[in-house]
Amino acid sequence: MQASAPVLSRRHALALGAAGFAFGLKPARAADYQRSWTFGDVTVSRVVEMSAPYPADKAFPGAALEAFDENPWLVPHFYDPKVKGVIFTYQAWIVRTPKMVLLMDGGFGEAMPKERPGMTAESFLDNLKAAKVAPDQVNYAMNSHFHSDHIGWNTRRDGDKRVPMWGKARYLFDRTEVEFFAKAAAAGQPMGASFNVSIKPVIDAGVADLIDGDRDLGDGVRILALPGHTPGHHGVAIDSKGKRAVLCGDLFHSPIEIVHPEWDVVFDYDKNEGRKARNKFLDQYTDVDVTIFAAHFGGPTAGKIVSEKGGKRVFKTLVP
Repeated sequence: MQASAPVLSRRHALALGAAGFAFGLKPARAADYQRSWTFGDVTVSRVVEMSAPYPADKAFPGAALEAFDENPWLVPHFYDPKVKGVIFTYQAWIVRTPKMVLLMDGGFGEAMPKERPGMTAESFLDNLKAAKVAPDQVNYAMNSHFHSDHIGWNTRRDGDKRVPMWGKARYLFDRTEVEFFAKAAAAGQPMGASFNVSIKPVIDAGVADLIDGDRDLGDGVRILALPGHTPGHHGVAIDSKGKRAVLCGDLFHSPIEIVHPEWDVVFDYDKNEGRKARNKFLDQYTDVDVTIFAAHFGGPTAGKIVSEKGGKRVFKTLVP
């Protein structure tokens, strides 16, 4: 692995692009965003926190951005041509089986970023309720990785301290990710504050299990190691009654990376590892009957990776 630059969490990256840019923030409402998909005995539901465009030239520095105009299918859900912004949706995922409830990722949490004035946590909690999930019903909680926009709801305020949000759940943390971000926190790097607020209290409470690589949870659900975006990045693979899906976290931030996996995205801790991970995933899942969920894809959200004439790969969205 190449020596990497300090990890840039999306909270801090967004702050860099905030000046002079109209984000057009949209609080998530259940009526607009609540969707579920079924794969055999497993159901996947999304719980959205918010949606906002981010400057494409800052997300993909140095890339040939005319590619966005050459792929009009990205509009309106994934790209806003008026502001030349990549649309990011921030959301959690509920994976239900007959025997368990798994929650993957957790948005920004109670302490919304300063660059989002007027935004509150209530929309996420309302949408969680709309998904018919109470915090004490979650059996397992995990994070695809430890950037601040994925771990916020791991904890909640309890007086002057933070305690686990999902009170009866075991938290499944990747050991490599814990070690990497703990070291960054100790060094005073920007993501350290989020680690100390949203990861360390869970470990200190004794409800975290450190995992290495894949972990089979049963009922056709498996935690899947997908390193690249961060060292311990993970997803979730579903295989139930012949129906398959993969929740791939931040392996892709926008469907444009399916067309151009060679582009460097500013959020990857190691750009070379990010490219390798995207290409490996595309080789495995192109033209295969597997539904893909990426952490920040909005709109219809779910889709399949298909190749068109000439070998070009695109993301074909599905109607839930």
